[in-house]
Amino acid sequence: MRDRPSGVEDRDLIDALAHGWQIDVAVAEYAPVGGGSYHWIVRDRDGRQWFATVDDLDQKGWLGDTSDAVAEGLAQAMETAVALRHEARLPFVLAPIRARNGAAVLRLGCAYAVAVFPYLAGAAGRFGEALPARERNHVVDMLAALHGATPGGAQVPPHEIALARRSDLDAALGELGQPWSGGPLSEPARALLGAHAEQVGRLLARFDRLAERVTALEPVITHGEPHPANLLTAGTEILLIDWDTVGLAPPERDLWWVVTDSGGEEARRYTRATGRRVDPDALTLYRLRWALDDLSIFTRQLRSGHDRTADAEHAFRAIEITLAGAPG
Repeated sequence: MRDRPSGVEDRDLIDALAHGWQIDVAVAEYAPVGGGSYHWIVRDRDGRQWFATVDDLDQKGWLGDTSDAVAEGLAQAMETAVALRHEARLPFVLAPIRARNGAAVLRLGCAYAVAVFPYLAGAAGRFGEALPARERNHVVDMLAALHGATPGGAQVPPHEIALARRSDLDAALGELGQPWSGGPLSEPARALLGAHAEQVGRLLARFDRLAERVTALEPVITHGEPHPANLLTAGTEILLIDWDTVGLAPPERDLWWVVTDSGGEEARRYTRATGRRVDPDALTLYRLRWALDDLSIFTRQLRSGHDRTADAEHAFRAIEITLAGAPG
């Protein structure tokens, strides 16, 4: 996230880390990286480092409809990550460090939540970059292990196939004939969506048809977003980060990121490891779902009150890219 969270100062985070994790912070440096969460690199007075994340509970609609519901869903997701790493013994899961009360995530005021992770010197990939075949195979192997995991202590949240912000996208499509007044990019967003309204309508109809079939597939534990930006290379290790999207779903929710063809080498490798064939309709559905989710989330952001910030500019570019790359 490029912009800092509104109403959260460094002192708020420092106090939360002291009370929740007994970290005596010497330096808390905001890191404008990644998406979906706000990040700080923290060093204590003994020179030890951590990576702290702050989540806006109003910006994670897939976890719930209210701040309290999102906080509960986030806590459940982080508990699942802890169980996958320590009970299922999946070393590639980068899980949070428990607070002194045993929780994996703590509230930060009414609107935010904070979690603490080990600080690892490494580099994540870039969203949208193509992975070499060797790395794709490595991710397939990780996903096969994840999809076969059954940690007894985890209450894994079910992931709904339905779009989390479907009502926002439907409302936007229904109000293309009147001005949007949320901020400086509202009207450009309305014009952009209006030019592609028929295409979006066809995509929604296709999604609904596929969802009827895919809903019946057997669920497994899925990460949700195993794309290059969530792969952290630290020394000889490759870790899967950002587990707030974890949930029970068909395996294709993960596989579409790395399986180029349901009959290709990656799919055969996955089937050899798990005994489960890759479903081509489910791959299509989850590719489509990602595009429609992005449209829903970023359109909602630009219809709401906003200034011309780096995050707002990013939202508009994301709508442009999504509409240009979505199937007709």
